[in-house]
Amino acid sequence: MRAGRRRARRGVAAARLGTARPCLPHGHRSLDRPRGVRPRTHHPHRSPQLNAEPADQIRLLDVQALDVRLTQLAHRRANLPEHAEIESLTADLAQVRDLLVAARTEESDTAREQTKAEQDVDQVRKRAARDQQRLDTGAVTSPRDLENLQKEIASLARRQSDLEDVVLEIMERRESAQERAAELARRVESVQARTDEAVARRDAALAGIDTEAASVTRERQAVAATIPEALLKLYDKLRGQQGGVGAARLYQRRCEGCRLELNITEVNEIRQAPADEVVRCENCRRILVRTPESGL
Repeated sequence: MRAGRRRARRGVAAARLGTARPCLPHGHRSLDRPRGVRPRTHHPHRSPQLNAEPADQIRLLDVQALDVRLTQLAHRRANLPEHAEIESLTADLAQVRDLLVAARTEESDTAREQTKAEQDVDQVRKRAARDQQRLDTGAVTSPRDLENLQKEIASLARRQSDLEDVVLEIMERRESAQERAAELARRVESVQARTDEAVARRDAALAGIDTEAASVTRERQAVAATIPEALLKLYDKLRGQQGGVGAARLYQRRCEGCRLELNITEVNEIRQAPADEVVRCENCRRILVRTPESGL
C-alpha cells in the first residue's frame, strides 16, 4: 500500500516538472531513441531521391546556357534603342501635326475673314460710285441735299480706306499662316520620314532577334529531350525561383550561380556523394553540376 502511494507521489512530481513519460502497457517497448544514437543529419545541399547520370547533369548546363541566351535575346528585343527613338519621334510627329492643324485652321479662318472684309470694301465702293454718279449727273439740285451727298461721299471714301487697311492686315496674317503651315508641313514630312526609317531598322532588328531566338529554342528543345524528366522539372522550378538560373557549374570549389566558395565540410560531402547524385548549393539552392574542374 505504501509502495503504491510513493509511486503515485513520484508521478505527480514528475508531471509538475514536465518529465513524466507515458505509461506503456505490459509487453510494449518505448519508441524513444536509444541512448548514444544520434538522429540522421539532413544535408540541405543534396537532393534526396533524385539521381541522374553525370552526362545528363552536364547536358543540363547546356540547357542553362541556352536559356540564358534566350533571356538575353528577350532583353535585347525589349530594349532596342529604336524603341525609344520611335517613341520620341512619334511624340514629335504628333506635336508638329497639331501645330500644322492649328496653322491651317488659322489660314482658313483668315481666308474667310479676308473674303468678308473685301465684300465690305466692295459694298462701300459701289455705294460711293452711285453717290458720285448722282452728283455728276446733277440729279441732286437742292443745295442742302447736295451738301449732304458730298459729305456722304467723303465719309464713304474714309470708310473704304479703313476697310482696305483691314483687308491688308488680314492678308498679311493669312500669308503668315500660309508660310507657317507650309513650314510645318515640311517638318511633318521630315519627322515622318525619320520615323519610317527608325521603324524599318527596328523591324529588321526584331526579325534578326526572332530568327535567332527560334533557332535557340529548337536547340534547347532538342537538348532538353535527352534529360530525365525529374531533373528537368527540378531545374525549371529552380530557374523560376532563382532569376533564370537553375543549374550552375561547381568550378574550383565555387558555385558559379551565387559565386560563393564552398567550405571544406561541404566540399567533402560533395566529394563523397555518388557521381549520379544530384547535389545542390547550400547557399543559393541551385543544382550544382560537378565537372573535372570542380576542384574535388
